[in-house]
This record gives sequence, C-alpha cells and structure tokens, in this order.
Amino acid sequence: MAKTVKSAKKPAAKAAAKPAAKASAKTSPKAAAKPAAKAAAKPAAPTAKAKSAKKPALKISMLKPSVNNMTVRVFARAAGFDAAETDAWGHTRSPEYMARNPAHLTPMIEDKGLPRGVLWESCAIMQYLANKHGLEKFYPKAPAKRAMVDSAMFYLIGTLYPYVARATYPALGFPQYAGEVGHSDAHPDRKSEAQKAAMAAIAEPLEVFHSFFRDGKPFIGGKHPSIADIRLASTLEFLAVIDYALPKWAKEYMAAMEKKLGKAYAEPAGDVRGYIAYVKSQASAQS
Repeated sequence: MAKTVKSAKKPAAKAAAKPAAKASAKTSPKAAAKPAAKAAAKPAAPTAKAKSAKKPALKISMLKPSVNNMTVRVFARAAGFDAAETDAWGHTRSPEYMARNPAHLTPMIEDKGLPRGVLWESCAIMQYLANKHGLEKFYPKAPAKRAMVDSAMFYLIGTLYPYVARATYPALGFPQYAGEVGHSDAHPDRKSEAQKAAMAAIAEPLEVFHSFFRDGKPFIGGKHPSIADIRLASTLEFLAVIDYALPKWAKEYMAAMEKKLGKAYAEPAGDVRGYIAYVKSQASAQS
C-alpha cells in the first residue's frame, strides 16, 4: 500500500507542476507587469500628498530694523510658515491699525483662531504659534524644559532687554519709553548718564544666560535653538550699534545660531545689520 501511495503521488505532483509551469510561463510577463505597475503607482501617492501639503499661512505686520520684529521673522522662517510680511512703517498710528491693535505695536500677527483676530508681543506670538502647530523643537511640552525656556525669555524681556534698549535706542534714533531717564524731555546729560549706566549693567544678566540657562549646552533649548534662543540672539544684534564688546561665548553663540538656522536667521538679521550700518554711517558723517 505504501508503494501504491508513493507512485500515485509522483504523477500527481508532476502533472500539477507541468500545467503550473506552463501557466506561469504564459502568464508571468503580464502578471509580473501588473504588480510592478501597482508597486510603482503606490509610492507616487505619498509624493503627491507631500507636494500638495501647504505651509501654514501667517500674516505679519512688522518693522525691519526692530529686534522684536526680527525675532518673529526668524521664528516664522525657521518654523516653515508661509509668512506674508507687511511693512508697517508709518502706519502703526493709523485709525485702521489702531482699531485692530490699540497698543500700536509690532510685530503683529493675524489669525482667525485668536479671540480678537490679532496678537502682538514677540514672545507671546512664538509661544502661541508653537503651541498651535506642535513645534516642540522650538518650545518643548515637558513642563520642566518649557519652564526653563519661559524663564529665559521673561528674564530677557524683564531685565536684559530694558538695559539693551536704554543703551542702544539713543544711537538708533528710536524713542525712549516715557518715564525713563532717557526720555526725549530729559536733559542731554541725564540721557548720557542713563545710557552709560545701562551699558555697564548689561554684562551681569548676559552672563546669566551663559552660566545658567545654557549651562554648557549649545543653546538654551539644548542641541536645537528654542524660541528663547531666537529672542536672545536677536537682542544681541542691536549691541553692534554701540560697538559693545560681547564676550567670546556670545559671539560664538550668535554664529552658531546663524549657522543652525541658516537663511531663516540671516535674512531678517541682514535687515537689522543694514539699518545699524546706516545709522553708524550717518553718525560718522555728522561727527
């Protein structure tokens, strides 16, 4: 019986193999072509989707020579927004602008998702956009890491930037904030004293960013610049107008920021640097 089973199986196997082989030979070119066509068609779908994906649109009213404006312009580029910039020079006090932005400040973004449709203050703008679009590499979600970024930004705008403004605004031709010694109604000697005092005060908070917030890391955000880094680097750009002697680490930090962010940083920085060069040339011509 065992032999009978074996002999029965062999012809069956051969018979099955031959038709299968013939069928395979006859149909293999067409059959192979169809899967190949399907395989080729499938990878094309993600490519089409990638091409059709649009960058988030963003409307920005800004002033090119401003550090605060440079901050948002750098962030918008680095984050990949399709930003439409409007130069608001000479228009921030217009009825139309004031109706939307009674603080008459720049930068200002427009977004339908906002309760009043607009938002100003550079740090608030970056926080909002990072939160809305999940840009964790610029603004981490982890509470402890986010707290350090927030602390660095608030320390900058509350402590370092007022010194930078007092030291640089007179040279830049920007109006001082009302109530400060450097206000336009103050005596020239008082203005000069306030400016010198501010310049002397910059070193201490600047060192805090180096020793505490960076703490041996390339950036406040770690290996990648955070929104606090963008705000700090933009602020330091203004010190060139008074030829402030930045420490070595600060120079290297700014160079690293520009290298990391590329054109996203270089283009807005170029506008600020161009304005500073113009101001300094005007001052030299008058002296």
